[in-house]
Amino acid sequence: MTRPAVPEPRDVADDLDRLRAALDASIPAKAAPNLLIGTWNLREFGGLTAKWRSGTGDTPRRDWHALACIAAIVERFDICAIQEAGRNTTALRALLDRLGTRYRVIASDVTEGDAGNDERLAYIYDTERVQPSGLVGELVLPPSVNGRGRQQFARTPYAAGFVRSGTDFILTTVHVLWGKAPQDRVGELTAFASWMRAWAERPRDWNRNLLVLGDFNVDRLDNPLFRAFVSTGLWPPKELNEVRRTVFDSGRDTHYYDQIAWFSDPTKPDNPSLLHGLTYTGRGGSFDFVPHVLQDLTKTQLSWRISDHYPLWLEFEA
Repeated sequence: MTRPAVPEPRDVADDLDRLRAALDASIPAKAAPNLLIGTWNLREFGGLTAKWRSGTGDTPRRDWHALACIAAIVERFDICAIQEAGRNTTALRALLDRLGTRYRVIASDVTEGDAGNDERLAYIYDTERVQPSGLVGELVLPPSVNGRGRQQFARTPYAAGFVRSGTDFILTTVHVLWGKAPQDRVGELTAFASWMRAWAERPRDWNRNLLVLGDFNVDRLDNPLFRAFVSTGLWPPKELNEVRRTVFDSGRDTHYYDQIAWFSDPTKPDNPSLLHGLTYTGRGGSFDFVPHVLQDLTKTQLSWRISDHYPLWLEFEA
């Protein structure tokens, strides 16, 4: 897909100016010692309408204006894990075109079946800041002990290794099944946490600095879903405890769907971590783009152009 022949309109430039000023105030700049990792569920990130502003009859509603805003956020991170990328890669390819040749993508294939929802998982990374280590893979559960097949993840988690300043680390992103009720998610969350712990503990495996990130569909802190997520020692930092995850979250209705975590034990005084050569700086959060862009739209309308989720991020030193 090529960009519209019409030059970038003034309202797009104004939105980008406001957005970048807010990003400067919220997220650390890329610097020699730091590593900025983000994760973002981009709502149905598949098709794209090749206009600067989509109209009432256009499908999808996401347009070049929205894509420019998405790109301005993604480029703040050294790596950004993307959930809900679609079988249709039009928007993903257009995002890479907007970002320029400095950025590359590593993407999974689509998990087949109704539960897979025609989704793939992806990592967009800044080649001037990180490089792939060579490791990629999908998490597949082994057969059960009785030899019968085990139900697999609805959307297969996707792992990719990277290197920053000589330090290897592995990101594994996932979009957990929503299901008909919260208890439908417990099995996937438990299986994922157990799989990751077993990987972390295998000797002589390619498993240095495992981090997980993505949309785990955790409703509340310290409910059965959250306990399943942390059951094997995967803990998100406290800085993410109270930040809003979606554009619809409010003081009375807050969710914890999106997470970034690694193996540690916050119940112990020294909070021992399985990270080596990678140090969390204590800085992280979500980014609220709503006040800065497409201000004439409702939150629902905005969610179909940009997303219903906020991007989540953490800063490390490597």
